[in-house]
Amino acid sequence: MRSKMTFDNVRKIGLALPEVEESTTYGESSLKVRGKLLTCPAINKSAERGSIVVRVSFEQRDELMAEAPDIYYITEHYVSYPSVLVRLSRIDNEALRGLLRMSWQYVMSKTPARKRKVKL
Repeated sequence: MRSKMTFDNVRKIGLALPEVEESTTYGESSLKVRGKLLTCPAINKSAERGSIVVRVSFEQRDELMAEAPDIYYITEHYVSYPSVLVRLSRIDNEALRGLLRMSWQYVMSKTPARKRKVKL
């Protein structure tokens, strides 16, 4: 029997990725890369309880939902955003790790590096 995934599992895996920081989004814990959302609990009432929203490209979302519709889904509220909803109760650790890495690569490709202040 698989142990239940929680956002604590998501946090642990996500924080192991480069430049990922814990933050908040709409008052909920979230993970961000260079200030841009990577993942957070899906708080819109259209999402199923116990789901997270993860940023991915529209193409990746379509592939994920076609491959495992019991794990990945979308609702009308999220359809215009490059993201997918994930049922934590149905995803395993390996798949979650791969999904967060995919999301990290997507977000990094869309987000310029932060400029560092140089003291003279």
